[in-house]
Amino acid sequence: MDFELKTASVNMAIDEAVSIAVGRGESPPTIRFYGWEPSAVSIGCFQSVEEEVDVEVCKEIGVDIVRRRTGAGSVYHDRDGEITYSVICPLEMVDDDISASYRTICGWIIDALDLLGLQGQFHPINDVLVSGRKISGSAQTRRGGVFLMHGTLLYDLDLGTMFSVLKVGKEKLSDKDIVEFDERVTCILNEIEVPWHLVLRALRVAFTSEKDWEMGALSKKEMVQVHRLVVERYGSDEWTYSR
Repeated sequence: MDFELKTASVNMAIDEAVSIAVGRGESPPTIRFYGWEPSAVSIGCFQSVEEEVDVEVCKEIGVDIVRRRTGAGSVYHDRDGEITYSVICPLEMVDDDISASYRTICGWIIDALDLLGLQGQFHPINDVLVSGRKISGSAQTRRGGVFLMHGTLLYDLDLGTMFSVLKVGKEKLSDKDIVEFDERVTCILNEIEVPWHLVLRALRVAFTSEKDWEMGALSKKEMVQVHRLVVERYGSDEWTYSR
């Protein structure tokens, strides 16, 4: 599925709706690229919004908050600063070993970076580094016979906004820690001057290499599921603030 900007709740609902359809054999294995409009914070399935996110700041500057189905930590998704991907397929298509499955899909990120002239390195369990600094992270879940992994490739960094909406940035990190964080994380524009659309093209090429594929869109059933999931789960405070 081609890149689209969507709200946080719709993005998470699409990933789950496609997972349901793949699990029922109604949709093929799916690779999806997407962005966040407006910018958003996603928290891991088992995290607490109150502990991870400055809700008032998010409201003030118009940043969405959503709870993912996958684990891992809270992530700030800048509208103009990243490309997010998801890979959804039957479990039998991926390695039983979690680390190996991360290595495989992170390898596609590394291939995309290589197409851009950058040397990426897999950093277990779920990161990709460039020049020793993190440029991509990911999370996955395996439910109902379906594998879902989504992750990000950082194109640009807005550390000011990120540390204003994530509580870890305001309450647990000193100025020195923030500087050190900046030294541990990088983005495409820190490494090479390349237009955003060429980064997306490199990802498309790397993720579809040696695969029989065609560009697709949500089915009518999936669109109905998306609407239901937004109303009942990802757009509801009951789900978002469930921990």
